[in-house]
Amino acid sequence: MIDRALVVVRTFLTDVEAELARSVLEAAEIESLIRADDCGGVGPNLGLTGVDLLVAADDAARADEVLSTSAATPDPWVE
Repeated sequence: MIDRALVVVRTFLTDVEAELARSVLEAAEIESLIRADDCGGVGPNLGLTGVDLLVAADDAARADEVLSTSAATPDPWVE
């Protein structure tokens, strides 16, 4: 997935919420990455920008559909 363009499909308040959403995508066989600005995990409380869930651009529509219909996915943080 590294050689493919990535887009943010959701932004969450915590890494736990992002990991839950990532597991939903994994079950649907959609690769994803989590990006958090938290000093490399040293300062999780410093993540003022939220935790981004990224997928390949060509998987974005399907990922959005999967996340929107999953009861296990928390509501994303609305900026």
